[in-house]
Amino acid sequence: MPRARDERGSAVVDFVLVSTILVPLFLGILQVGLLLYVRNTLTAAASEGAHYAAVLNRAPADGEARTRELLRGVVTDQLIDSVSSSETDIDGQPGVEVAVHAHMPPLGLWGPGISFSVEGHAVKETGE
Repeated sequence: MPRARDERGSAVVDFVLVSTILVPLFLGILQVGLLLYVRNTLTAAASEGAHYAAVLNRAPADGEARTRELLRGVVTDQLIDSVSSSETDIDGQPGVEVAVHAHMPPLGLWGPGISFSVEGHAVKETGE
């Protein structure tokens, strides 16, 4: 009668085979979540800065300063390349645009960056 094969050590091989698939998948999902968090935070700050600058008797530079203030302490300064603001035309109305240019490293917080930009717009108040 043939003897059954010894299966000792097969759990280690199974663990290695499964972990080579699951660990990169988990890290990829984590990276996408981190990228979406940073992008949404920058979008909210740019929008708030544009609304702040659109109030009567404020300049676009006030919106830029407000955006920088909101981002300070939430997103590291190393990720933000520039924050700019300008007056613009929104559907025929005077408005304010705040743009944030940033980059996000593809491997956690290391590696070359993926550049992206977000904008916030608001219609400027008039004194009429």
